Amino acid sequence: MFSLIFCFAVLTAGYCFYGKLVEKIISPDDRETPAVRLNDGVDFMPIKSGKAFLIQLLNIAGTGPIFGAIMGACFGPVVFLWIIFGAVLGGAVHDYMVGMISERHEGSSIAELAGIYLGNAAKWGMRIFSVVLLLLTGTVFVTSPAALIADLTPESFTVKFWTVVILLYYILATLLPIDKIIGKIYPLFGVTLITMAVGILGGIIFGGYTVPEISFENMHPDKLPVWPYMFVTVACGAISGFHATQSPIISKCITSEKEGRKIFYGAMISESVIALIWAAGGMAFYGTTHALNDSLTAMGQSGVVYDISKGMLGSVGGILAILGVVICPISSGDTAFRSARLIISEIIGADQKKLANRLLITIPLLGAGAVLTQLDFNALWRYFSWSNQTLAMISLWIATSYLLKKYSNKWASLITALPASFMSAVSMTYILMAKEGLRISEKIAYPVGAAFAVCLFVIYLVKAKQKKK
Repeated sequence: MFSLIFCFAVLTAGYCFYGKLVEKIISPDDRETPAVRLNDGVDFMPIKSGKAFLIQLLNIAGTGPIFGAIMGACFGPVVFLWIIFGAVLGGAVHDYMVGMISERHEGSSIAELAGIYLGNAAKWGMRIFSVVLLLLTGTVFVTSPAALIADLTPESFTVKFWTVVILLYYILATLLPIDKIIGKIYPLFGVTLITMAVGILGGIIFGGYTVPEISFENMHPDKLPVWPYMFVTVACGAISGFHATQSPIISKCITSEKEGRKIFYGAMISESVIALIWAAGGMAFYGTTHALNDSLTAMGQSGVVYDISKGMLGSVGGILAILGVVICPISSGDTAFRSARLIISEIIGADQKKLANRLLITIPLLGAGAVLTQLDFNALWRYFSWSNQTLAMISLWIATSYLLKKYSNKWASLITALPASFMSAVSMTYILMAKEGLRISEKIAYPVGAAFAVCLFVIYLVKAKQKKK
């Protein structure tokens, strides 16, 4: 259990100390926020900080920190290190910076921020890329909860039936003002999600399971290399570009900049705790990475979640735990489509106070999502994971450009430039090597990925030097 204690301590210290440093750099003040200044009763609306935190957590914590963490656990306890340090130094910084920069630009989406700080070409590239990612995200978060609910209900209620039900719900959640569904039930769901994670942790502790101690050994049965596969497999829970599409939703609702660290940085650290628990649960319950990997192959991610939950907590506890897992993806899927609606509305200039304009965007979006649900889940997940990390890379470079332009201390931007460079290497190396990418040998992919990251960091240093002059 020392490994879990150590990991929880790192995450706590990260929030208390490194999070405070990041907050000091951004320097939150008492300016009037868009939630107050631009209140439209639909997307811009003041929400209390505690409720905003729970909504943000539900928005970002889909099946990513559960499915991704379980699949990442196949690499062995080395995954713990990526979850905790990736979150403290990368993921939480990413979420906080995007949320705060968006808040200071009238709640603008990540695509609009790309245009402001990286140029018009970047804006259009990000518009297309982020909408595609959100479609993939929404689709992934339709199929995975539908499969889980189907496991709990009579056979007549098939996965296709629950897919249709979830898509119909998504239409309502995407169309209605944020306080009608999201603002009312998400805080309750957030409490449920946290309770379920605590239940799995209790199952590990009191069930006599053994959590392996941290090591750097690659224990993946298929011998997939840790670099870069593990860093893409475990996206949510460590660092996820999807969060760059979600933080702007809550940036339209916070009533004080000083709430930002608790809401954005804190929600990411909380998601990492969830990922850590599920990664530990996967290894502890199955005993070996071989057994875990075999179960994933035989039952899929949903089957493994059901197996762990029921095995650790019994029938009643297992059902409750799975309901918590179902809430996760549904509450991220609807906000994925909501984010896509907002980005498209920025592109076409459609006022979202009008229901007709919201319908004009929402119906085609959900129609495209329905078509994508027919594709293979594992293939969707791989493309979603890579897109996730690529968007995280771009978002961190946007934040770096913001810090260079807005702050006199050029080295303050290192808090985003360093993780941006790291994620640049991850993203490039993965797409060169992966079977859904170019399938290039690691002997070529590794140096090319490293060179790509170094080139971007050199450009950053040149810009920083120009800033000094």
